[in-house]
Amino acid sequence: MTDSPPPVLDWATASPEARARLFRPARPADDHAGDALLTGIQQLIEDVRTQGDAALLQALKQFDRIDLTQQHIRVSAEEFAEARASLDPATTEAIRVAIAQVRAFSERELEHASWQERADGALLGVTARPLDSVGLFVPCGKGSFPSVLVQIATPAVVAGVPRIAVAVPPVAGTAGEVDPAVLVAAQELGIDEVYRVNGPAGIAALAHGTETVPRVDKIVGPGSPAVALAQREVQRSGCLVEVGYGPSDSLIVCDDQARPELLAADLLNEAEHGMDSSAVLVGTDESVLSRTAEEVARQAALLPEQRRRYAHSSIYDNGGIVLVRSLSEAMDIGNDYAPEHLQLAVADPESLLPLVRHAGTVLLGQWTTFAASNFAIGTPATLPTNGFARITSGVTTATYLKRIAVAGLDRTAFARIAPTVTALATHEGFPAHAASVTIRQEELR
Repeated sequence: MTDSPPPVLDWATASPEARARLFRPARPADDHAGDALLTGIQQLIEDVRTQGDAALLQALKQFDRIDLTQQHIRVSAEEFAEARASLDPATTEAIRVAIAQVRAFSERELEHASWQERADGALLGVTARPLDSVGLFVPCGKGSFPSVLVQIATPAVVAGVPRIAVAVPPVAGTAGEVDPAVLVAAQELGIDEVYRVNGPAGIAALAHGTETVPRVDKIVGPGSPAVALAQREVQRSGCLVEVGYGPSDSLIVCDDQARPELLAADLLNEAEHGMDSSAVLVGTDESVLSRTAEEVARQAALLPEQRRRYAHSSIYDNGGIVLVRSLSEAMDIGNDYAPEHLQLAVADPESLLPLVRHAGTVLLGQWTTFAASNFAIGTPATLPTNGFARITSGVTTATYLKRIAVAGLDRTAFARIAPTVTALATHEGFPAHAASVTIRQEELR
């Protein structure tokens, strides 16, 4: 069955309710179901904390219908070899190219992570050092995602993290097989510590440690609502989690020069991720938007049934097509939405770049597609969603670095700031602070 074209919402005449719906993230229909999920996740985390591997195996059996023993939690060297032998060479080569692209971007970023400068007897700077250990979560529920591992692991490798552990659920419907493409991506990056786990249970294992899975200092990676809840909960135990990576969302800004068939293709690109994704198009030309709506219906009908359902939910229910009076107004909506991916499908995309305040990534023009960003450009593709782009950024080398401030003063530089130190120390009631200056006064004279 083919859907009718999605409606075009005129922003100028839209009701407050219609406007608010565009910005309301998809939520469970039953709040009590959400409460029940949280309670279940909290109990699962406690079970893993107290029972270790036994709880991991029980979670696999209960939620993934996979019955394994303790020795199967960590992926073996033989499985890595079998994965490489079974994977299509073209996919292996694509993984290598994607890693090279992300590595090049990450190395450039790392060059600017540390700096020092000397002036007037003072040395100031920052020394960047990698975290000791990180746990990376790679989802598996809706498909094969080696690109996720490439995107979140390559910056960690470039940053120099000594220990990188990967948690990945087994492929549904198998006896516990781990996605071979993910294993090849890990091996290409020099990572051999991979664990097959239920999603939320795996997050708990990385945070607390078990007999087989040593704990890590930080967890990074997107996942289902259950995984996101687990990530939020384990922070209570002191494990840092990079938050904000939930269901995908995107927004395209277009003008009268944009090609409708390409706009529709890019809307569907992001919309096919899942029922809880969101895809929005905001444009200034009613004819372009109407033709795009027709293209969305036509192209969606060509998708497999499951992806078509995902796309319908993402565009018709969670997203939409919006008519505005100016590109400035379109950018205001984009900033309020704070999308994971923002594409500027306009005649002069760079002219709009200064107006961008909130976005995970900005794609300039219709040749810079979401798919290219997701797989091969090299810029971050694990990005903040659900408005988190207002306060955080995508996964880069910075995600895996600590920044240590460095300072050095000679006598002249110290003498220059000594009166400031003494005055503030005296005002705030810290005599020992002030004395640490006055004890040096003789030498300063």
